[in-house]
Amino acid sequence: MDVKRVFLIVLDSFGAGEAPDAGDFGDAGSSTLRSVSSSEKFYAPNLTRLGLFSIDGTGCERPEIKPFGVYGKAREVSAGKDTVTGHWEISGVISDKPMPTYPDGFPAPVLDEIEKETGIGALCNKPYSGTEVIKAYGREQARTGKMIVYTSADSVYQAAAHTDVIPLEKLYDYCRTARRILTGKNAVGRVIARPFVGEYPDYRRTSDRHDFALEPTGTTMLDILKSAGLETVAIGKISDIFAGRGVTERIPTVSNDDGMKKTDEVAERDFTGLCFVNLVDFDMLYGHRNDVDGYAAATTEFDGQLAQFIQKMRREDLLIITADHGCDPGYLKHTDHTREYVPILAYGKRLAQNVNLGVRKSFA
Repeated sequence: MDVKRVFLIVLDSFGAGEAPDAGDFGDAGSSTLRSVSSSEKFYAPNLTRLGLFSIDGTGCERPEIKPFGVYGKAREVSAGKDTVTGHWEISGVISDKPMPTYPDGFPAPVLDEIEKETGIGALCNKPYSGTEVIKAYGREQARTGKMIVYTSADSVYQAAAHTDVIPLEKLYDYCRTARRILTGKNAVGRVIARPFVGEYPDYRRTSDRHDFALEPTGTTMLDILKSAGLETVAIGKISDIFAGRGVTERIPTVSNDDGMKKTDEVAERDFTGLCFVNLVDFDMLYGHRNDVDGYAAATTEFDGQLAQFIQKMRREDLLIITADHGCDPGYLKHTDHTREYVPILAYGKRLAQNVNLGVRKSFA
């Protein structure tokens, strides 16, 4: 089929069952799809008709349903299970080595260099939940003016500050400096600014989060499309993940709902190229918090928005829905990402129907 517009929607962390090497990552037995679809809050007739439950080997098959989409799953090649690695692989860049993680916090020389450059010291410096860390250190942050620095199982350096203590632009400048320093063996995938507001104990993070990612280590599909004169519209944190490279238009979002509304707005426009969307709430709000019902309800909401989007699709449009890794909310061994296959669902008015892609050898 001749394609003019591609809408590539990444359901952040919507895994389709444990990968063959899941045990190497401590994720044996994980399945985001199984956990989410078992909730009474889950109702996704449109994803189902696209082929979500026709994908082979998920343990959730419903053979009585004849899908109208193209469906399958993909196995990750890259050495990791994080957002940056997954999105880069979707775009054609394989990461042979895992990005560094810091289960014991960042080395003192790294923090010392950042403090020397910024004049701001660090609190915490260990893996922590983003909502819990501001409760634990928020008052000390206000008293000292230091930055709350924390990480997770992912390759991230996260910096949190109350906006009354460290204004937003100063927080961003701090993170830019940290990004410049965190290179070589300390080249984390993302430096993330995490502003928060409110009074103890009711601190809350704002929607002004900003990710400062490494530049991709190879040529991405965004680079190729942009160099060919096509548009590449990045919705959500896509531009941050690719350090802005290959992006012709950046559209930030504050939620899944906002992301789909802005995708609908782009669909109303006439353009030629790619609209690349990330819906982060699945991962950030539900996967990492072991909230099965919340994840399921978010999927149900997306499914309704999907029906509306499909109705708006034009004759030469192609829709692809996939994920960047898993984050099984029902997996009680940890709250980190899970090494899983990701689903591939595709639909177009001129695309063949009920085609099984089987298992693809990479996310690309």
